[in-house]
Formats: sequence, structure tokens, C-alpha cells
Amino acid sequence: MRLRHLAVLLSAALTLSGTTAACGAKSSRDSGSGKAGSAGPLDPNTKVTITVGCQPPKTAKAERAAWDADVKAFQARYPNITIVSRDAFPCIVPETFQAKLAGGQMEDVFYVYYTDTQNIIRNRQAADITPYLGGVKRLKDINPPYLQAFKDAKGRVYGLPRKAYTTGLVYNRKLFARAGLDPDQPPKTWAQVREAAKKIAALGPGHVGYGEYSAGGNGGWHFTSELYGRGGDVVTPDGRKAAFNGPAGRAVLQNLKDMRWTDDSMGAKQLHRWEDLMRLMGGGRLGMMVGAPDVAVEAALNFGAKIEDIGAAPLPEAPASLLGGDGYMINPKAGPDRIKAALLWLDFRNLTPGQGQFDHRQLKSLGRPVGVPENILWGSGAGAAREDRELRRRYATVPVEHFAPYEDGSANVRPKTEPPNAQAVYAVLDGPMSAVLTRRDADIGRLLSEAEKKVNAVLARTGG
Repeated sequence: MRLRHLAVLLSAALTLSGTTAACGAKSSRDSGSGKAGSAGPLDPNTKVTITVGCQPPKTAKAERAAWDADVKAFQARYPNITIVSRDAFPCIVPETFQAKLAGGQMEDVFYVYYTDTQNIIRNRQAADITPYLGGVKRLKDINPPYLQAFKDAKGRVYGLPRKAYTTGLVYNRKLFARAGLDPDQPPKTWAQVREAAKKIAALGPGHVGYGEYSAGGNGGWHFTSELYGRGGDVVTPDGRKAAFNGPAGRAVLQNLKDMRWTDDSMGAKQLHRWEDLMRLMGGGRLGMMVGAPDVAVEAALNFGAKIEDIGAAPLPEAPASLLGGDGYMINPKAGPDRIKAALLWLDFRNLTPGQGQFDHRQLKSLGRPVGVPENILWGSGAGAAREDRELRRRYATVPVEHFAPYEDGSANVRPKTEPPNAQAVYAVLDGPMSAVLTRRDADIGRLLSEAEKKVNAVLARTGG
């Protein structure tokens, strides 16, 4: 859902004008309806301009510089294509995302969470790119569940993933050491998490042993992850009914309630959104939180954390963990030429080991942390996975052993997809999460029953 690169800061969208067509080249003004036989390579004499969303903000200096360098390199390779980058951070504001889609304000190539893709496909708000995928060289190396998020029931493809992860436990190794805990032996059970959180909170005022989300849909997101980690499900296998009102759901909430009110290890301030825990992690006062390893990178780049102080481990006791991530879809108003140009860009920037987002040498030269296993986009046996792992370790600037517990242990944790209409479901599940963290007398059974009714209504409206 939102890692990760999604702090709620000032959003700015830059509307730029297209460049003038080169002499001798024809300008592409294709419509949204491609014709049969239009799926071949882009004519190099056709001048195409595409707008692309989610350019990193200026505050993320290394990532912004890497993006801009990639645009320059891409346009040198394809001089007939102009990339117009749109700077907006966060890249998605859930409250306005659908309105932007419905209003036709999306870029030609727009950024999405996995949670949104199926609704977008059902609403016909993205182009069918299936006929144009022949030029995506590493398509078969993508881990199938991540590509599946962009397919409809017939197997048609409407987008491509950029990033994939499973949640684990992110922790502050320095605070572990100060609290008398072994940083190389992170908690393997929730009972151990509770004990570690109490010791970290006891370090003094302002220290939070364990942090949790409960607002902005983030609470429901984490409830889902922790529920999966206890063997539970958010919805029934057919996706039509809620399934969280049971032992696993009660255990998630009871554990949080006990840490908040009995142990006093979670701090008095609650109703955290995504950026709140990032700030705590960046300030060096947060002991543990559920998250993927890229939390360490985000906290270091944008919130002042020392990345060498952070480690990651698998989710405690988890047979499964929430699979999440993001990617790009293409505006349905884009015609064949813009679709072809967009796929060339996505292949270059997001889907090729050794370049774009996987150019670890360039990222190292720009000062971005390298070596964190923050993107598990490739299938474990794929050649791209081996290439990327080798390059990531060759250019590592962080202690890779601090993330070895996650990388080694997560191989035994099954990635599990998010529920249907996840954003709406998460918004409902914020309620039980916020209640147990702000009300000592919160009735867990009643909270889950009320949330069950609301989620059933959401699923009924959307057909699961």
C-alpha cells in the first residue's frame, strides 16, 4: 500500500508543455482506440510526448537525481520520445485518487497501489496493454502474483508492477542494544515483541517500544498484515463476505490493547498515519513497527534516521504476510503510440536489472542507501533476481547483515494478496484499530462485529 515513498507532504503537480516535433518527424496525436495491427514497435520517426506521474520530490535529492538522470538517458536512447515528469508527493492521496481518475486528470502513465488496480480495471479507467507487451524484455521474470494484480479475469494486462514487498518487523538495533536486547536476535513471537517493547519504553520519556497505525487507512492495512500473520483472512475465499471476526482478528486487537494499556509500551499519542511512524523511526525513539525493509530507506532519506541503526526481520510467527506494492497503469485516452512509448519507459526505468530503479551503482554514486532488500519484484528462480541480488550486494552501502533475518526468514513466509476493494475495507478497519489504542474500555467483540457489517456492505456494493 503506502511505503514507503508516500509521506503526506505538500503535493505539487507540474503541468508542462510538450516539446516541438523535430524536423522531419511526425507528431503523435493518437486517440485512445488502437486498431488491429497497431501493436508493433513504435515508429522511430514518430514524435511522442507522455506525462509520467510520481517523479520523486525535490526533498528526496538522491531519488530525484536518479529519476532525472534516467529521463535524460532514456531520451538519448529514444530521441523521438519526450518524458514530462509530474512531481507529486505523496503520489496518491486516497481521498482524492478516484476523483482524479473520474475527472480525467491522470497522467498518461499514472502511479497506482496494488489495492486500486482491480477497481480501475473494472471501471475501464486504464488502457488494455496486452497487445503491446512484446517489447517488455523481463516480463516472464516478474513474480506471477505481482503481475496478476494488473490482470482482469480473462488474463488481459492493464499495467506493470514497479515494486513488491511483504511486511515484516522493522526495528531499531541501537535501541535494542541500549535496552539489553540482542539486535542480532529480533523477536520471533508476539510475546517476545511485547517484552522487547516494554524494555525499550522503559528507556525514558519519548521512547515508544512498538508503534502502530490507526488512521488514514493505514490501521486497516496493518490489521490485515497482522491478521495474515496469525493465519486469518480478511474476507472469505470467494471475496463476498468478511472473515476477520474470529480468533485471529481478536488476537490482533487484544495484543495491541494489552501493549497500549497494560504494558504502556506504545506511547500516549495514537491515531498515527503513515508519516507519523516514519518521523518516530527517523528520530531514533521508535523500537519496532510492522513494515517492509524499505521503511529503513525511507526513514533515512526523508526523516533523518541512521540506516545502520535499523534492521528487519520476518513478521513474528507468520505463516503468511501481506503482499503489497505499486506500479503504473496507462490512461485509457492514450492511443497506440503513447502506449508503446510508455512501455518503453517502464521497461527502461522499472523492469531491467542494472538500470533505472535497479541501477545500484548509480544510486550509490548519488548517496542513496544500497543493499536493503526492499524490492522483491522478481521470481526467486528468475535470472533477473540473481542479477539484481548480485548488483545490490556489490554496491552495498549499508550493513546487509542487518537485513539478513528478513531476507532469509521471509523465504518461508507465503505472500498473500490484499482483500478486494482494499482501500475501502482498510478505512473500515481503521475503526477497531483506533478504538483499542485510544479507549481503555474498548469492546473488541463489538468492534469486530460492527466492522464486519460495514465490510460486508462494502463487498456487496462492489461485488467483492
